[in-house]
Amino acid sequence: MNPEGTAINGGALTMEPLVLDVREDIRNGNEPFPKIMAAVRNLAPGQALVLINSFEPVPLYQVLGAMGFSHRTEALADDHWRITFYREG
Repeated sequence: MNPEGTAINGGALTMEPLVLDVREDIRNGNEPFPKIMAAVRNLAPGQALVLINSFEPVPLYQVLGAMGFSHRTEALADDHWRITFYREG
Protein backbone atom coordinates (compact mmCIF):
# COMPACT_ATOMS: atom_id res chain seq x y z
CA MET A 1 0.00 0.00 0.00
CA ASN A 2 1.28 3.47 -0.76
CA PRO A 3 1.12 6.45 1.64
CA GLU A 4 -2.17 7.71 0.23
CA GLY A 5 -3.92 4.54 1.34
CA THR A 6 -4.49 3.03 -2.09
CA ALA A 7 -3.24 -0.28 -3.31
CA ILE A 8 0.08 -0.03 -5.13
CA ASN A 9 -1.45 -1.49 -8.29
CA GLY A 10 -3.89 1.44 -8.48
CA GLY A 11 -6.76 -0.52 -6.99
CA ALA A 12 -9.53 0.81 -4.78
CA LEU A 13 -8.94 2.79 -1.62
CA THR A 14 -8.14 0.29 1.10
CA MET A 15 -7.95 2.47 4.21
CA GLU A 16 -8.13 6.17 4.97
CA PRO A 17 -5.07 7.58 6.73
CA LEU A 18 -5.43 9.04 10.21
CA VAL A 19 -4.95 12.80 9.93
CA LEU A 20 -3.54 14.62 12.96
CA ASP A 21 -3.10 18.41 12.89
CA VAL A 22 -0.90 19.57 15.78
CA ARG A 23 -0.46 23.20 14.70
CA GLU A 24 -2.97 24.47 17.27
CA ASP A 25 -1.19 22.57 20.05
CA ILE A 26 2.08 24.22 19.08
CA ARG A 27 0.48 27.68 18.87
CA ASN A 28 -0.86 27.15 22.40
CA GLY A 29 2.55 26.09 23.74
CA ASN A 30 1.61 22.42 24.17
CA GLU A 31 4.05 19.61 23.38
CA PRO A 32 2.45 17.52 20.59
CA PHE A 33 4.67 14.43 21.00
CA PRO A 34 2.33 12.54 23.40
CA LYS A 35 -0.63 13.13 21.06
CA ILE A 36 1.40 11.97 18.06
CA MET A 37 2.53 8.80 19.81
CA ALA A 38 -1.04 8.05 20.96
CA ALA A 39 -2.17 8.38 17.34
CA VAL A 40 0.59 5.99 16.22
CA ARG A 41 -0.48 3.43 18.84
CA ASN A 42 -4.08 3.65 17.59
CA LEU A 43 -3.30 3.07 13.91
CA ALA A 44 -4.94 0.03 12.38
CA PRO A 45 -2.64 -2.42 10.59
CA GLY A 46 -1.73 -0.87 7.24
CA GLN A 47 -3.08 2.56 8.15
CA ALA A 48 -0.94 5.65 7.54
CA LEU A 49 -0.64 8.72 9.76
CA VAL A 50 -0.75 12.13 8.09
CA LEU A 51 0.77 14.68 10.45
CA ILE A 52 0.05 18.35 9.82
CA ASN A 53 2.66 20.50 11.53
CA SER A 54 4.03 24.05 11.52
CA PHE A 55 7.62 22.83 11.07
CA GLU A 56 9.47 19.80 9.79
CA PRO A 57 9.62 17.34 12.74
CA VAL A 58 13.04 15.89 11.94
CA PRO A 59 13.56 14.09 15.32
CA LEU A 60 10.27 12.26 14.80
CA TYR A 61 11.65 10.57 11.67
CA GLN A 62 14.14 8.60 13.75
CA VAL A 63 11.62 7.77 16.49
CA LEU A 64 9.01 6.42 14.08
CA GLY A 65 11.66 4.94 11.80
CA ALA A 66 12.75 2.75 14.72
CA MET A 67 9.13 1.57 14.88
CA GLY A 68 9.18 0.52 11.23
CA PHE A 69 7.70 3.64 9.63
CA SER A 70 8.82 5.31 6.43
CA HIS A 71 7.77 8.87 5.69
CA ARG A 72 7.07 11.30 2.90
CA THR A 73 7.42 15.01 3.65
CA GLU A 74 5.69 17.88 1.88
CA ALA A 75 6.46 21.54 2.65
CA LEU A 76 3.23 23.31 1.71
CA ALA A 77 4.41 26.67 3.13
CA ASP A 78 7.09 27.86 5.55
CA ASP A 79 4.77 27.07 8.46
CA HIS A 80 2.66 24.27 6.96
CA TRP A 81 4.11 20.79 6.63
CA ARG A 82 2.36 17.52 5.79
CA ILE A 83 4.25 14.37 6.72
CA THR A 84 2.85 10.95 5.89
CA PHE A 85 4.14 8.09 8.03
CA TYR A 86 3.47 4.58 6.74
CA ARG A 87 4.77 1.06 7.00
CA GLU A 88 6.07 -0.57 3.82
CA GLY A 89 4.51 -3.82 2.71
